[in-house]
Amino acid sequence: MPVVDVKNLVMRFGSATVLKDIDLAVESGEMVAIMGSSGGGKTTLLRCISGLHASTSGSVTVDGINVIEEPELARTRMGMVFQSSALFDFMTVFENVMFGVRRHSKEPLKDQRQRVEIALERVGLKDEHHKMPAELSGGMRKRVGMARAIVLEPKVLLYDEPTTGLDPITTYTIDELMARMRGELGITGLVVSHDVTSVMRVADRVAFLHQGELAYSGDKEGFLKSEHPAIKELLTKSSALEFAR
Repeated sequence: MPVVDVKNLVMRFGSATVLKDIDLAVESGEMVAIMGSSGGGKTTLLRCISGLHASTSGSVTVDGINVIEEPELARTRMGMVFQSSALFDFMTVFENVMFGVRRHSKEPLKDQRQRVEIALERVGLKDEHHKMPAELSGGMRKRVGMARAIVLEPKVLLYDEPTTGLDPITTYTIDELMARMRGELGITGLVVSHDVTSVMRVADRVAFLHQGELAYSGDKEGFLKSEHPAIKELLTKSSALEFAR
């Protein structure tokens, strides 16, 4: 059974159908990139998988749990890295990562603190635990978000535009960290991204959404050779941007 299994997923907001009969299966240890044209539904799909949106019809299971029927239980199997990092400004780095541990772990406080220390060390922030979010660079805030996402050892990590707003060097560093987390922890990943270069580095497969439909689902080589107009437009713009850099 796939770790993440989406079948015939439909999502409507009022009269607007944002996702139309989406099928997507992600095997254990895979990293799948969700890409798409603007307004194509990629973030909505990620939110349906995470249980933040209740889909109109169809099914979503994560680690065998029905996300639509048991979203809270399903979220215990997932970690989420938000585009904005979504850190609490009034908490230190350590407290931000500890927040979810205190809510969901029944371990003794000593063990909870050790979990946080290990997570921060994994993302290269073991000496920054006392800092406030305002003291961190954009890349460091992303790392804190990743530490918070992995601290409870989820089966699945969901990344929402993890490299948006970062310079190319920091983007490369975050991509390396994503790959290392996957290798060390064996975590299955889904990453929403518009960055073709980043996707080529971290993903095994690509799912491309266009106007709410799955226009492409397959390996990276097939994606780069696709004749779909929206994919060709994305690849052309991405190549122009890389050349400009």
